[in-house]
Amino acid sequence: MGEKRPIKVAFIEGKMNSGGKKTLSMQYFLNFDPAEVEVHFICDSDSNAVPTEEIEAHGGRVHIISPYQNIVKNMSDMTDVFKRERFDVLHAYNSTMNLFPLRVGKKCGIPVRISESLSMANEREPKTVLKLILRRFSKLYATHFMSCGEDCGRWQFGDTLFDAGKVDVFKTAIDSRKNSFDPALRTRTRTELGVADDELLAGFIGRFAAQKNPMFLLEIVGELCKLNCKAKFLLIGDGEYREQMLAYMDSNGFADRVIYLGRKEDIVGFYQAMDCFLLPSLYEGLPVVGLEAQCAGADVFFSSEITPEASFCELGHFLPLADGAEEWAKKISASFICMKERTSRSDECIAAGFDSRAEASRLQDYYARALAEMGC
Repeated sequence: MGEKRPIKVAFIEGKMNSGGKKTLSMQYFLNFDPAEVEVHFICDSDSNAVPTEEIEAHGGRVHIISPYQNIVKNMSDMTDVFKRERFDVLHAYNSTMNLFPLRVGKKCGIPVRISESLSMANEREPKTVLKLILRRFSKLYATHFMSCGEDCGRWQFGDTLFDAGKVDVFKTAIDSRKNSFDPALRTRTRTELGVADDELLAGFIGRFAAQKNPMFLLEIVGELCKLNCKAKFLLIGDGEYREQMLAYMDSNGFADRVIYLGRKEDIVGFYQAMDCFLLPSLYEGLPVVGLEAQCAGADVFFSSEITPEASFCELGHFLPLADGAEEWAKKISASFICMKERTSRSDECIAAGFDSRAEASRLQDYYARALAEMGC
């Protein structure tokens, strides 16, 4: 018998940008046993945060292909990679867009083809129409189905498939130890940001995109600054709404209360510095940032459009968007006044099943079982 080789897996990243999807796939990858799983990241050429050196240092590989906006060339490039590398497993992370790599994967003979749902949609976002069209074809070409939570699984694959136990839920995984509360790091980061101990620091980390409801986010911040003269806001990210957001802060007179840092990769210290994290999104899958902020001991204010699965302790608060920015600001301000001594919530995070080490081990076993099911 020949020597056993690792299971060869293609992670279909699409645009590998800063954010939750990248964090999730990297947490799986970094916690796999490289003797058991070999990961190749398939990334669009307009990605802005591909950690090639880190991936290669841990035994992985990166393949850059044409962006999906040119879908014909994108699929052609994927075909070349798939034929050359002969993968055992294709793991597609792009929800309804998974249709395209899965079709290529089937054509190229990849035996296990996993479609994973990481998000949903909202009628207020322009691209929702395309998502709803593609959702009808979500089950084509896949041999296995996954989701980061029940809501996402039901939304993309339907109640019938989910109730039949055909959609495997792998919770959004984070490094709970790395994100554990660190008092020294909190003090150091707040000092570097110029935030005093008695000041309220609210924050947001993410894309400035319609899904994140960025203008309502700033309405909340404006109201919070009116209520609390010692309130500041830490804003990290970038996106299509950037100029509109900066102009809004200037015209409404609270730009001097906002610490805008642009896009950042190493964000652990910023969670520590924040007293609360704001996520008034129109929709999410199961947001990584919300889990990381809670793990660090910060209160998180989610919109009620986000699944309750996103909260694993009493630090998660859900507010209706219809309540309006002023009501959100009142709740946030009241929470700060009543804030208890900051403690780490990493143990609760692990107990709730969000730890990347445990989920990576489970996913590694899942690949092996899936191959066995396909007779490989």
